[in-house]
Amino acid sequence: MKKFDIGNHKPSVGQQVAILSILGFWLFYVIILTLRTAVGDWPAPGEMAARRVVVTILGIAVTYLLYLLLRQFEDKALSTRIATAFVGAVPCAIAIAMTNYYVFNVYDPESLFDPKHMEEMRKYMAKEDFALKAIFEDTISRFFFIISWASLYLAISYAAEVRQVERKASRFAQAAQDAELRSLRYQVNPHFLFNTLNSLSTLVMRSQPEEAEKMILNLSKFYRTSLSGDPLEDVPLHEEVHLQRLYLDIEAVRFPNRLRSKIHIPDDLGNMLVPGLILQPLVENAIKHGVSPSKKPVTISISATVKNDSLKLTVADNSSASKEPSDSDQNTGIGLANVRDRLETRFGREANVKVIRSEKGGFVVELTMPLLVDNQP
Repeated sequence: MKKFDIGNHKPSVGQQVAILSILGFWLFYVIILTLRTAVGDWPAPGEMAARRVVVTILGIAVTYLLYLLLRQFEDKALSTRIATAFVGAVPCAIAIAMTNYYVFNVYDPESLFDPKHMEEMRKYMAKEDFALKAIFEDTISRFFFIISWASLYLAISYAAEVRQVERKASRFAQAAQDAELRSLRYQVNPHFLFNTLNSLSTLVMRSQPEEAEKMILNLSKFYRTSLSGDPLEDVPLHEEVHLQRLYLDIEAVRFPNRLRSKIHIPDDLGNMLVPGLILQPLVENAIKHGVSPSKKPVTISISATVKNDSLKLTVADNSSASKEPSDSDQNTGIGLANVRDRLETRFGREANVKVIRSEKGGFVVELTMPLLVDNQP
């Protein structure tokens, strides 16, 4: 039985991806500012680059802390994570802006400017609230920079979660399909057993022990073969036809003078794969509504052909008393409805079932399904 782990939440975005995105953002920041410094012909480019590295290292560390914060909210709603990102980005931006102000304006500013411009810079920096305004303005720009990274991270995280949900939904859908196939497949065996036991009971009541013994042996072979495989697995066509031969042998004991069978399966189609016991309900219905009410011999034909890269299986009877199979007909038991549902569940729109009234009497049921080849030796 397949097991699905719906607990033990794991981060949707790995730490390596998060770190790479942080480094990528700050590398972009360094490149842009370095180019601007080079184009603007600023003084002391080497010293400014060194101090910019200090700010960048702090920025990477602060952004990583924001990542750790966001990671704690990965099991929350997206709106909550967005709000957390906006709130968490504020102290990050402030910390980076204050560090940037200190590195470029407080710590040894003489190393960054020409002596002739230094006095002018001191007067400018001595203005009231200069530091506060500079930090505030830088905080705003840093905030949007941090939010840009957080938006990228949340987008990657959300996309990864969507993929996880889609994969989990796909697994659950497959499990549901397997359960439906098992259910439909298991309907066939009890239904067939019920009819066969009724026939066996009739033979015993008629004091026909040899025929009853033959039916029991064939029934044993039938169930040994049909129950040995996985109901979810397809079987080679020659195995499916072999089961129908056993079933027809069983019914031939009931109707020794009325039941005839004709099977035509080309050798090259014997390894084509079909759902197990897919023909059983159709053959059973042909006997129930064709052979049983008829007073004359009835031939049940099973054949296979290939057309337009599809396998076509046909079950037909030539009884004038035969009743048309129907999904809604309670007298047909699980027959046609079961076959139709199994093909639809297994192959979707690639398979179909068609019922045709034969001009010679009786009905023809055609099953069309994809052409699958058994490659096992």
